[in-house]
Amino acid sequence: MNAIEFGSNLLARLNPRVAGAVERSLKRVPFVRAKLDEEYDKMLAGMDPQLHPYRSTVPAQRRLPAAGRPRDEILREMRELAGLEEPRWRDGFVSGGVYQGDAGHVAFLNEISALNSQANPLHADLWPSITKYEADIVSMTAAMLGAGSPGAERVCGVVSSGGTESIMLAMKTYRDRARAERRISRPEVVAPVSAHPAFDKAAQSFGIRMIRVPVGPDYRADVPAMKARVGRNTIAMVGSAPGFPHGVIDPILELSEVARRRGIGFHTDACLGGFVLPWARKLGYPVPEFDFRLPGVTSMSADTHKFGYAAKGTSVVLYRTPELRRHQYFVSTDWPGGLYCSPSFAGSRPGALIAACWAAMVACGEEGYLDATKRILETATEIKRGISELADVSVFGDPLFVIAFGSETVDIYRVLDHMAHRGWALIGLQKPPAVHLCVTLRHTQPGVAARFLSDLRASLDEVKATPKEKGGMAPMYGLANTVPFRGVVGDLLKKYLDLLYEP
Repeated sequence: MNAIEFGSNLLARLNPRVAGAVERSLKRVPFVRAKLDEEYDKMLAGMDPQLHPYRSTVPAQRRLPAAGRPRDEILREMRELAGLEEPRWRDGFVSGGVYQGDAGHVAFLNEISALNSQANPLHADLWPSITKYEADIVSMTAAMLGAGSPGAERVCGVVSSGGTESIMLAMKTYRDRARAERRISRPEVVAPVSAHPAFDKAAQSFGIRMIRVPVGPDYRADVPAMKARVGRNTIAMVGSAPGFPHGVIDPILELSEVARRRGIGFHTDACLGGFVLPWARKLGYPVPEFDFRLPGVTSMSADTHKFGYAAKGTSVVLYRTPELRRHQYFVSTDWPGGLYCSPSFAGSRPGALIAACWAAMVACGEEGYLDATKRILETATEIKRGISELADVSVFGDPLFVIAFGSETVDIYRVLDHMAHRGWALIGLQKPPAVHLCVTLRHTQPGVAARFLSDLRASLDEVKATPKEKGGMAPMYGLANTVPFRGVVGDLLKKYLDLLYEP
């Protein structure tokens, strides 16, 4: 038993509040701190080659060169690195990550980006085309998500840098509205434990108390439990369509009605599903209501750079009314530099990405999104069926295209490592231990689904036949899933981030 396991077993027997204080105290003892660091370093050492594969072939650039390198030389080096990294995502071995990836589509977006490389919507007088593109993106996304239905005639929004910014903007907006209209100084947001960590980042950044509520046995938000946690300081509730971990859609209708009756905001996080679920419904799949057609839904997030097939990174945050959106804006009226305003967190923003997003949406059109969704859902059905036929794993819940699976007979994190050895970049989950695959257009290529199932079957057989190996992600995920006190895991993740920045 190593130091981390011993300490965790000891702390697990204590009252959580007492254990938290003991954990913090123990970490300040030099011997304990040294043992923890030793265990962390052992765990991370096995990951270093994967995180820094070019150390032996490409010199690190630790300071500016005395003279600039030739452009042709730089381009040649970057093309070589891109060429080494492309096959995995191009051939469909990645969960999510690249959602379209067709060479012609990528070239088209690159050309659009090059045309607009200098554009910045902060200077609307210089690049009015970018503000036109952004307004169109918001309008097209809103129309796809229920704008124009009764009570949703004024849906509006802003283009952000990604799903995390969209979520943070929405939470900041609810905080500021509650402060202005209800004089709430200690705001709270109620969300299921499955909601994205971006909500916790928003809470940490904006002084919001995040109340996390356990999900039900179907991995969906528990409506009665969430309703019970709504109080006088609640400014918003949250649901996902679908949730990232298990790919299931929360009961948005019931949750948003709780919010509507209490006079608070409700945010549907459709970062993953915003550009899939509307088309899945048109194709006849059982998709419950989740968008502005529900009167209680007051904001949404939808990622254009995922299944909207735009370049990374753009997303859209939508609001039911312009009055709500205005609480998102930042304005400065007394700065000596002049009048200043910005719609989101950034001041300058890359107009090239907004232009490429507009181009991707217009080039795809409804027919393109319908066809892509049809292919994705058919492939996901094939993969779910294949997993259900394996004896040692089972699918969690009833997902459409984000497939989480776990096992009661084998260590699923070791399966994750064996799949990685076969080239697959999947996502490890915790509480309970699981792995998931987010199905994209890359997986609809001929033979990819069959290859995934074949490799999964072989990985399961290997895990059952071989003793535990050292290294890989299994120890890290195993620690995260079993240690009851999150300070230990948090320290490990910070060391992981430190490792990324080592040249």
